[in-house]
Order: sequence, then C-alpha cells, then structure tokens
Amino acid sequence: MEATTPQIIFYLFGIPITNTVVSTWVMMLVVIIIAALIRLFKMDIAERIIEMINGIIGSVMPENANVMHYLPVLGTLLIFLLFGNIFSIFPLMVSPTADINTTFALALIVFFAVHVYGIKEKGLWGYIKGLASPVYLLPLEFVSQLSRTLALTIRLFGNIISSDLIVAIVFSLIPFIVPLPFIALGLLTGVLQAYIFTVLASLYIASAIEVESTEDERRRLKQELRQTT
Repeated sequence: MEATTPQIIFYLFGIPITNTVVSTWVMMLVVIIIAALIRLFKMDIAERIIEMINGIIGSVMPENANVMHYLPVLGTLLIFLLFGNIFSIFPLMVSPTADINTTFALALIVFFAVHVYGIKEKGLWGYIKGLASPVYLLPLEFVSQLSRTLALTIRLFGNIISSDLIVAIVFSLIPFIVPLPFIALGLLTGVLQAYIFTVLASLYIASAIEVESTEDERRRLKQELRQTT
C-alpha cells in the first residue's frame, strides 16, 4: 500500500513535503535546464518541438482556430506529462503523475482552461447559452463537465501507477536484465498517456470554442461592416 501513496520526506514550515513533490521539483529543474540548453545551442530543436505540438493540437482544433493561442497551456501540459509520466526511471525518483493529487490538479487545469477559452471566444452570455441549449440540459452539462474531469484524473493515474508497480514488482523478483522490457513498456505507456491526455484536453477546448456557422458568418459580416465604416 505504501508504494501507491505519497511518502512524506520532510516538513517545510510545518507542511509535509512528499516524494511526489520532491520529484516534481527535480523534474522541473531538469526541464528548465534542458530548455535553457536548447535555447543556447539548438534553437532548431525548439522550433521542431513547437511544430510537433502545434500539429497535435491543430489536428483536433477547428480549422479557423489560432493554435498558437492555446500553445502555452496545452504545450506546457504535454511537456510536463512527457517528463512526469516516465520520471520514475531515474534512481530515487517517482513519477509525479503516479500521485492522484497531481493528476487531479492537471485535470482541474483543463477544466478551467475549457471555460476560460470558451468565454473568451463566445463571451460570457454566449458561452452560457451554448451550455444551456435547451436550458433543462444545463444540470446534465454540469455533470458531464465534472465526470470528464474525474475521468481524466483516474485514467492518467491508473495507467502510470500500474506501469510503475509492474516494473517495481518484476525488478524486486528479478533485478537484472528481465525488467528492461517492462521499463520500455512503461516509457511507451507514459508517452502514449501524455499524448492522449493532451488530445483530450484539446478536444474539450475545441468543443468550448467552436462557434456555429451562422454565428461565425455574423461575426465576419460585422467585422467587414466595421472596416467599411
């Protein structure tokens, strides 16, 4: 049971600091160092990474959406997940996403991002009307929003913790060459789950910002009218 729950390492001003938090700090430092090195020596790599993330996000966004507008949130989310899902391969480290508190926090970020981007695109009243059309479906919409947040949390947590546990069990029984395929499988699972989580987040945001064709046409005509006047 201890392997599936965060372990307290030390206390900071009375606040318990778990191994998940420590691993997250170390992981963030590693990401910052790698980003700084890429910026100094290999900017072309950064450009390729941005193009790759844009391709992932753009594949599920509406055709007229400005993908770069959503890159700070979704790109950061993808990079965090890529490192967080596989960070347990390093000695003394654990995967931050093997802690349900981390996955729940990430799901909450997606939850709020969906509504923030939806309101920015449609306006507060237009977004509320889109949620409550017809109005008696509004409670079901709230349930749907909460359930998919819970699903994001459980799906990511379950996949990462199960991969880490399998590797740990096999390594404790046969601690040499045999666990290597399971480690490779864990790495593949971590990368795949990062991709799935980001694509789902992109889909949720896409559904929030998508504007009906009539509304889109109305905006275009309004913009043309402003330009002519």
